[in-house]
Amino acid sequence: SPPSPGDTSVLAGIYGPAEVKGSKELPDRAALEVLLRPKVGLPGVIERSREQLLRRTCEAVVLGVLHPRTAITLVLQVLSDAGSLLSCCLNAACMGLLDAGLPLSSLFCGVTCALDPNGVIVLDPTTRQEQEARAILTFAIDSAERKVLTATTKGSCSVEEMQQCLAAAQRAADTVFQFYRDSVRRRYSKS
Repeated sequence: SPPSPGDTSVLAGIYGPAEVKGSKELPDRAALEVLLRPKVGLPGVIERSREQLLRRTCEAVVLGVLHPRTAITLVLQVLSDAGSLLSCCLNAACMGLLDAGLPLSSLFCGVTCALDPNGVIVLDPTTRQEQEARAILTFAIDSAERKVLTATTKGSCSVEEMQQCLAAAQRAADTVFQFYRDSVRRRYSKS
C-alpha cells in the first residue's frame, strides 16, 4: 500500500529547565532551543529553517517567564517521513512540551495542506502528493482562538486559495486537539 502521512513519525525529547551560562541566558525568561535531527545524515539548511519556525511557535505558548535564566531544549528526531513532516514536528513538539509539564498559555498543532495541480486542497499530503503539488502550506494553529502562530508556504497560490487552506486547516485542528485531549486522558486514567 502507498505510504500515508500516518507513517510519518517524530520523537520529541525535552531537556530542562536547566541552568544556562553565558550569552544564551535571558534575564526575564527561559531560553528555548529547538534541534531537529533528520532520519539520516546531519541537519542542513531545511532543518535549520524548520528549527526557527518550531522555536517561534513554541515561544508563542511557553510561559518562559516562570523559568528565567534557564534553558529548555527540545530535540526532535525524525524516525520516518512519508509526507507532512513539518506538521508532524509541530504536533510532536506540543505533545513534548505538554508531557514535560511546562506551563503553556495554550496548545498548538500543525496542519499541512497541499494544492494539487487542479487547485484541490489535500490535507496531510503524502510525499508524492507534496511532489505533485502546486503549493504546500503548513500552519501552526493555537487551541485557544484557532489563530495562526506561524505559517510557511512553498510554491505559489492566490490569497483566496491561502484563505481556503487556512479554513481547512483550522477545521482539521479541532480533530488534532481532540486527539491531544483523548491521549492525555488515556495516560492519566492509567496511572
